[in-house]
Amino acid sequence: MTIQPTEETVAAAATAVPAEQQQQPSPQATVSATRGGEKQGPAERFALASFITVPFLAVLAAVPFAWGWGLGWHDVVIMVVMYFTACHGVTVGFHRFFTHGSFKANRALKIAMAVAGSLAIEGPIVRWVADHRKHHKFSDKDGDPHSPWRYGESVPALLKGLWWAHMGWLFDEEQTPQLTYAPDLVKDEDISWISRQFAFFTLTSLLLPPLVGGLWSWSWEGALTAFFWGSLVRVALLHHVTWSINSICHAVGKRPFKSRDRSGNVAWLAVLSCGESWHNLHHADPTSARHGVLRWQVDSSARLIRWFELAGWARDVRWPSPERIESRRAA
Repeated sequence: MTIQPTEETVAAAATAVPAEQQQQPSPQATVSATRGGEKQGPAERFALASFITVPFLAVLAAVPFAWGWGLGWHDVVIMVVMYFTACHGVTVGFHRFFTHGSFKANRALKIAMAVAGSLAIEGPIVRWVADHRKHHKFSDKDGDPHSPWRYGESVPALLKGLWWAHMGWLFDEEQTPQLTYAPDLVKDEDISWISRQFAFFTLTSLLLPPLVGGLWSWSWEGALTAFFWGSLVRVALLHHVTWSINSICHAVGKRPFKSRDRSGNVAWLAVLSCGESWHNLHHADPTSARHGVLRWQVDSSARLIRWFELAGWARDVRWPSPERIESRRAA
C-alpha cells in the first residue's frame, strides 16, 4: 500500500498529540521564543562564534595537510558525490517531501528519495520524520526535541543548549511516538520496509565508497583512502551540517520572515546544507518547496525538485508565490 503525504496528513500528524503528552511552554521558553529584536551580548556572541567556527576550521585544516598523503582527486569526487546524494536525500526526501508534503511524487521517486536519505545515516526514515514533525509542533518551546534555548539564555545555559540541540538530544531516552507523528509513513509499506532496513543502508553507505575507490584506482590504498574521506569524513561532515540546522540556525541568523520561534537564515551554511539553512522562511512557511526565496539565496534542493517536476516525476509542488512570501514578511 502506498500513502502519499498530503498537507492535511502532515498537519494532523504534527498537531494530534495525546493530552498526556502535551506540554505547556515554560516562562523561560516563552520568552526565548518571542524575544524577537533583542540583541545578544558580547559574551553570548563569542560563545556562539567559538561553537560554530572551531569544528569547521579543524575539518578545513585537515585537507591541505592530507593532500598528497592520503587524499587525491578520486577521494574528492567520491566524497562529493556521496555527500550531495545523501544530503539531497535528506533535504528533498526526508524533509520537504516526507515530513512536510511540499510536493507529490511517483512511487519510484519516493523510494529513491527514501533510500538516498537513508545513506546519510541519520536514523530510520520514520523516526526522522516523527522527530522533525514534533520539532515543528513545539519549536523552541517545551516539547521541542532539540531547541538550543532549552536551558535559558545565559552563556553557560546557551552553550549547554547548543550542545543539546546539536547532538545531545540524540541520546535522549524519550523517543517520539511514531504512530502519533508519522502515521502516514507507518502505513506506507514501501517506506516502513526501508525504515526497518536502516542497518543495511548504513553498511551500504559505508562500504560503497571504498568499493568504488578500490576499483577506480585498482588498489587497496585507493579503497582505504576512499573509505576515510568518502565514508567517515563525509558522514561526519553531513551529520554536523544537519545538526547545525537544529543548533546554529535556531540561535543566530537573519529573520526577515514572521515565525513563532527563533529560526534564522545562515547564509554560509546554504551550499553544504543544500538550501536548508534558509531556516527562517521554512518555519514561516513549512510546506514551501523552496526555502531560499530571496535574491541570491542558493537552494539546490528546490532546483532538484524543479527538475523532478519537469521530468514528470513530481507534481503539485507547493512553490511560494510572491504574494505568499510578502504576507510572511516581518514588520
